[in-house]
Amino acid sequence: MPTTGKRIFAVLSAAALVSTAGAATASAAVPTPKSPVATGYLGAVSSIDADATAIGTQVLRGGGNAVDAAVAVAAALGVTDPFSAGIGGGGFFVYYDAKTGKVHTLDGRETAPKTADENLFVENGKPLPFADAVTSGLSVGVPGTPATWRDALRKWGTRSLAQSIAPAARLADEGFVVDQTFHDQVAHNADRFAAFPATRSLYLPGGQPPAPGTVFRNPDLAATYGQVAWRGTDVLYRGEIGADIARTVQRPPVDPASSLKVRPGKLSVADLAAYRAIERAPTHTQYRGLDVYGMPAPSSGGLTVGEALNILENYDLRGASKADYLQYFLEASRYAFADRNRWIGDPAFVDVPARELLSQGFADSRACLISRDHAATSPVAPADPRHPQPCAAGSTGAPTPYEGENTTHLTVADRWGNVVAYTLTIEQEGGSGIVVPGRGFLLNNELTDFSFVPVTPGVPDPNLPGPGKRPRSSMAPTVVLRHGKPFFAAGSPGGASIITTVLQVVLGRVDRGLSLEDAIAAPRASQRNSAKADVEAGFLAQPETADLQRRGQVFSASPAEIGAATGVEHLRGGRWVAAAEPVRRGQGAAQVVVPRRWPGEG
Repeated sequence: MPTTGKRIFAVLSAAALVSTAGAATASAAVPTPKSPVATGYLGAVSSIDADATAIGTQVLRGGGNAVDAAVAVAAALGVTDPFSAGIGGGGFFVYYDAKTGKVHTLDGRETAPKTADENLFVENGKPLPFADAVTSGLSVGVPGTPATWRDALRKWGTRSLAQSIAPAARLADEGFVVDQTFHDQVAHNADRFAAFPATRSLYLPGGQPPAPGTVFRNPDLAATYGQVAWRGTDVLYRGEIGADIARTVQRPPVDPASSLKVRPGKLSVADLAAYRAIERAPTHTQYRGLDVYGMPAPSSGGLTVGEALNILENYDLRGASKADYLQYFLEASRYAFADRNRWIGDPAFVDVPARELLSQGFADSRACLISRDHAATSPVAPADPRHPQPCAAGSTGAPTPYEGENTTHLTVADRWGNVVAYTLTIEQEGGSGIVVPGRGFLLNNELTDFSFVPVTPGVPDPNLPGPGKRPRSSMAPTVVLRHGKPFFAAGSPGGASIITTVLQVVLGRVDRGLSLEDAIAAPRASQRNSAKADVEAGFLAQPETADLQRRGQVFSASPAEIGAATGVEHLRGGRWVAAAEPVRRGQGAAQVVVPRRWPGEG
């Protein structure tokens, strides 16, 4: 085994024996500073967390490339943003290779156990209540994140997995300063976290969420990272960590005093051993002369963003009034979601008409249904992309089922021009709520992204559970090229609203003349073929909203922020800008490697 990996494992294992998990008062604790935008040279990193961004920037500063840095940031987010992501989950990795000019993707989506069938979430002839399904062993899919890190580094990185996760292991062992968002996320989940002794001892020390300003340490996770560094991902997919995962899923460790009914799952060590991350051809569409690349099925992100952009090619959004622009954006989203819901699922199980969904001819047949003056009434019906009929509206609507919203996204660029857009998740805030005892990480509830029963009775649903199947996702890590070179890259968390958030960022940057940071900050709306579009308070406050309502748009004020995007953009003169949320999720964190002018530059 590599000497570095052995050393990391030995140090972290020793630390785990003498350390105590959870929060401890630290009067001198100072949080890592955050800035939502940074401009400079030799690379850029943007994520939701300052410690994770700082780790990624240090990797770039030390000569690592964008892939090395992305894995390091993701591992750190598993420490500081564990209710959104971690090695107990999965995600989608999009990589632009500057040397070849090609875009690659890795599908690290979780898979259902081989025992799963379409009735996975049906009990006594009825679908389980969503909350009951979430906090259960039934909801846990085989984690894909460790395999994604391993394969991305082997294919395109310059550092070992041990080197890449070492900074996150140190962060877990030494601790970080709790912010209000971390505290609130534990508080939101306190009742169900308390039902699992391992989760409770980690996240509810003394029975209370960690207080902002205290230092939170997770030595069990540090030791887990140490084992993965020393022995590779086989320790999870074929070794004792995997055995612990399977045991936890099959016999959820619930406090006997809890009234919570936690259903067991059937995920096995054989399911873990069979897991593979899959390299897939990216989605690709041209928009305003730009090349837009995204994630293919089982993610619906690239296909749905691409279809909506193709629909919007029919309109002059740059010259349109803001109200007209928003009308077209909302309507294009509405129709693209109808088609997404009908046609997209795991391509190993479903014949996904990907090429046809991204054809301009199909988009044009949908665009002619859109009126500038009158909103359609949802749910609108899907169309058949294989046999497009201009302006033909179907008769059976295709509503969008609920998806968990607590994902995270990171974006990285390096000095050579390589770019990574990586979205990863454990699904709901806090995932299944189950920490693997002694391992320090939460298990996902990703399988609740499946349709529990067909969304539209009598219409084939491509997203029902199946053995080894990957649930449909809305994650949409996106890379935009101009003349074959990076223009910008972006992505966001937010469940199904990821698609509309990324679409809005792309339109804001390309059509509306906004800077990347302003496109990320703009008030959001999300029309997902629903009776009402979810909108933020800032969107409702715009003067154009009343005009949109007169056109028939119906809005529902979202109780929470929509998304938490990050992005990077390549500027003239070799500069990069990193941009993150200025307010949402407590503000994101952007850094560049060299935040200054070159000597002699004017």
